[in-house]
Amino acid sequence: MIQVHRVIPGSLAEILRKAPLSDGKIAFAWRSSVGPAMDRGTSVALRDGVLVVMVKDAAWGREVQRSEALIHARLEALLGPDVVRELRIENR
Repeated sequence: MIQVHRVIPGSLAEILRKAPLSDGKIAFAWRSSVGPAMDRGTSVALRDGVLVVMVKDAAWGREVQRSEALIHARLEALLGPDVVRELRIENR
C-alpha cells in the first residue's frame, strides 16, 4: 500500500508543472513553499525568471533571505527547473 502523504506532493508537482505559467500558479507555488505566515508577510511576481519577493517589513526580508535556499528548492520541485532562476527581495 502506498501512503497518501507520499503520493500527493509528487502528484501535485506534476500537475502544477504541466499547467500554464500564470500569476496564480506562481502565487500557489509560493504559498505552498513558504507556508501561510510567510505568505501573509510577502507577495511575489515572476519577471523573466526572477521571483521578486515584496516583503511587508525588514523582518520578513530577513526570513526570506535566511530560508532562500530551501524556498528555491521547494519552488523548483513544484514548478520545474529554471522557472525561478533567482529570488530578489524588495520592500513594499
